[in-house]
Amino acid sequence: MEGVLTSLKHARALESIVRDVARQTVLPRYLKSIREHKADGSSVTVVDLATQRALTERLPELFDAPVIGEEMSPSQHRDCWAAGTEGLWCIDPIDGTTNFANGIPFFAISVAWLVGGETQFGVVYNPITDESFYASRGDGAWLNGTRLPLRKPSSTLTAAVAGIDFKRLEPKLADALVSDKPYYSQRNFGSSALEWCFVAAGRLDVYLHGGQALWDYAAGRLILAEAGGCASTLSGGALYADPLRKCGVVLAASPALHGQWLGWIQRHSTPQS
Repeated sequence: MEGVLTSLKHARALESIVRDVARQTVLPRYLKSIREHKADGSSVTVVDLATQRALTERLPELFDAPVIGEEMSPSQHRDCWAAGTEGLWCIDPIDGTTNFANGIPFFAISVAWLVGGETQFGVVYNPITDESFYASRGDGAWLNGTRLPLRKPSSTLTAAVAGIDFKRLEPKLADALVSDKPYYSQRNFGSSALEWCFVAAGRLDVYLHGGQALWDYAAGRLILAEAGGCASTLSGGALYADPLRKCGVVLAASPALHGQWLGWIQRHSTPQS
């Protein structure tokens, strides 16, 4: 399929679509949407659903293929995944819905093109700051035309700024991160897709999250890799290419820093049976 042979032009074309959808569907509703709750307790607004519809209508301009979106049922995820053997789209229409609904200007549209479970190109766009992170496999990672990373990451864990979502971590690990913190300082911004990009940019040196779905990291994992960063599950394995499974993620802006960070996490975690 043509989608296997990607280039930076595909990422830039996707970026144009994402910017259009943000301008037409997301920004006019900013500060006007009410947050509701799904069955799993996560937040959703009418804008999440409208953005997913708008993207689904526009993405065939690039490749006409199944679309897996966060705001779909598990059965829809399963069917789309099975149908996307030659390629599929993975989208998070509003990553950071609580931020969006509360007027916190830290949320993003995340879109990735996957072939064989591997991201070939992707875009993460914050329409409030007008920051567009994008990457194409083998062509590097970029922020509004500037190559990532923006700064050299810290070389040691003790000097690192860490992004951590505590609420999804096991108590033993969460307690250790507070009582015996191995990093310099910690942040949590509330948008997984953007936090992946912040590690790629060097704004964060390391990152930890206890449970992400494919649409949370489908674009970000390529952006980070193309910027020279490294990611794994908490056990050190590869991230799951499966829309029905969540996994904890360990990120760092460099492979050496990832080794230090993962080693510390594993020493302070409950051994997996």
